[in-house]
Amino acid sequence: MERMVGTVARGIRTPIINKGDNLEQLVPECVLKASEAEGFAIGDRDIIAITESVVGRAQGNYASVDAIAEDIRSKYGEDTIGLVFPILSRNRFGTCLKGIAKGAAEKIVLLLSYPADEVGNHLIDPDLLDEKNINPWSDVLTKEEFIYYFGTPKHPFTGVNYIEYYESIVEETGRKCEIIFSNNPLTILEYTKSILICDIHTRAKTRRILNANGADKVYGLEDILTAPIDGNGYNEEYGLLGSNKATENEVKLFPRDCQALVEKIQAVMKEKTGKNVEVMVYGDGAFKDPVGKIWELADPVVSPAYTKGLEGTPNEVKLKYLADNYFGHLRGEEQKKAIADYIKNKSPDLKGSMASQGTTPRRLTDLIGSLADLISGSGDKGTPVVYIQGYFDNFTK
Repeated sequence: MERMVGTVARGIRTPIINKGDNLEQLVPECVLKASEAEGFAIGDRDIIAITESVVGRAQGNYASVDAIAEDIRSKYGEDTIGLVFPILSRNRFGTCLKGIAKGAAEKIVLLLSYPADEVGNHLIDPDLLDEKNINPWSDVLTKEEFIYYFGTPKHPFTGVNYIEYYESIVEETGRKCEIIFSNNPLTILEYTKSILICDIHTRAKTRRILNANGADKVYGLEDILTAPIDGNGYNEEYGLLGSNKATENEVKLFPRDCQALVEKIQAVMKEKTGKNVEVMVYGDGAFKDPVGKIWELADPVVSPAYTKGLEGTPNEVKLKYLADNYFGHLRGEEQKKAIADYIKNKSPDLKGSMASQGTTPRRLTDLIGSLADLISGSGDKGTPVVYIQGYFDNFTK
């Protein structure tokens, strides 16, 4: 019988996952129960995607504000600390800022990019720049100048005034806070040479620029909590990058040791079903909101670990290109069969061909992680595991 459905992604409900839970057994159990209850079969090259949040929870990978403060104190001593390009997020940065400020001796200088942060959270409507004759690539504004030109804007989605919010976090720890607005990281050197780089995807470039121009102490969020402090969690590769607010005084860090987890789950599924499924851990999907302009990728990577079958990029072709340029003279089942035969016979040579033009070259893990993130959502769906079938099928299958 001819298949009438392509890729299918299902959110898999699990129990609430807490510290110490064995995901190596729990995830396969939940997938197999869902398979039996919903009537879908496990197949080779199906994909199990697990959100990084529950992996971190199961690991108990949490860290306190005090642990952050201790690490900051050990690195910066009595220096004024300049924070370069933090994103505007209560969940992603608010609690981290509290720990950073608590670890500072006296003062924090916040260098905020404008009109938006790195991932598209806007401080102001960019149209106001032309209206006020402000050039964000050359003009440096103090807090007072920013308010003079733009008032006290609130985030259109959250209703938060991030300038006041971040300032209040710092000042509540008893430290002084100065806020400046610039898109040039070198601006911070006019205030201090002790820098904490807070941007995510441009952090390597920011570090090179600062190191080449006289900065003294330069660390990034990825350098904070790379080892345990007083029994707190840590991440040796990403530090505070990818962390989320857990409580007012604690963050959940990006999970560690994920590669061993995905390989073990793959092995358990093979043992239980005889099928070779692929497994990945995913964080934020790499998609952009066309209205709010937010690029939904506050994690350092979409996927910190995945099995070997998810390496690389898709080998896809544009069906409409083939239909228009090779088989436009055919219709219906005759056209469909001709295209299917072409793909089957030419598939090893299709990548880079005219028929593949227009297919965006993205990594499989970024595409699949984005799909999984959209399916699982970020709220109360209760589906931190996503089961994907037919992703690797093409028109011939």
